[in-house]
Amino acid sequence: MSYDKENVALCGQMAGDKKVMGISGTGSLRMHKATSRMGQLLGKQIRAGKDPRFTILSKLADPDAYGAERVALYNVSFDDLTLADWEAKSVGKVEVPFTFTDFEYLDMVTV
Repeated sequence: MSYDKENVALCGQMAGDKKVMGISGTGSLRMHKATSRMGQLLGKQIRAGKDPRFTILSKLADPDAYGAERVALYNVSFDDLTLADWEAKSVGKVEVPFTFTDFEYLDMVTV
């Protein structure tokens, strides 16, 4: 999550300040390619002029920590669709950048 800030001039000070005017949610998802299902479904929607939206649930569970953390990202829109990758001697993987508009902590790590 990054902040969209604008400059703010302050009377009586040489230094200005910044004001948060909005937020931008971006991320990237790395997946191992096992089937063509995601490409087929997303490609069909995109070619039809639709912008499919998703919810991503993330879980971080460290056995040495005080529990697990789960975060939900809402209104996820993928930025591109890799149709093919011909890298030799490599496990099939796809890096998928995305944007999102909201998030929520479902579980948090606490002491």
